[in-house]
Amino acid sequence: IYYKYKRRSVVLNFRKDIAMELDTNNHSVFMLNYHLIMCVKYRNNVIDDAISLGLKRYLKTYALIIIFVGRIEHDIDHVHVIFRAQPRTELGKFINAYKSASSRLIKKEYPEIKKHLWKDMFWSQSYCLISTGGVTVDIIKEYIQTQGR
Repeated sequence: IYYKYKRRSVVLNFRKDIAMELDTNNHSVFMLNYHLIMCVKYRNNVIDDAISLGLKRYLKTYALIIIFVGRIEHDIDHVHVIFRAQPRTELGKFINAYKSASSRLIKKEYPEIKKHLWKDMFWSQSYCLISTGGVTVDIIKEYIQTQGR
């Protein structure tokens, strides 16, 4: 095993065919990949390509220093996000803040969407957050790429 530092990352090579890129901070080395699924309130079919682009833009802007967004895909009633985070990140607070801000901005940018929502609520209160430790990120990326097809 050898360590190769690259912009606050560590690459571990156990064998020539297996390499893992790990994140670092001042006192630790980690790899925290997550799969987040957020659903529209009552699974209303309101997410199209334009709204999805807005959600991606808001997430990448909002999450710039908190998390690293790997991939975002959508279906007509939910969104999949793969991201990496640091151990000190409060994921619940981040997700709820993003849902609140994105809901407000989507309704402002696309006012016609309000007629398809229940009481102007865009997101469901719940979400699904899964650690991807047991599955490779490539398999999850392949899964969410097929959403909406």
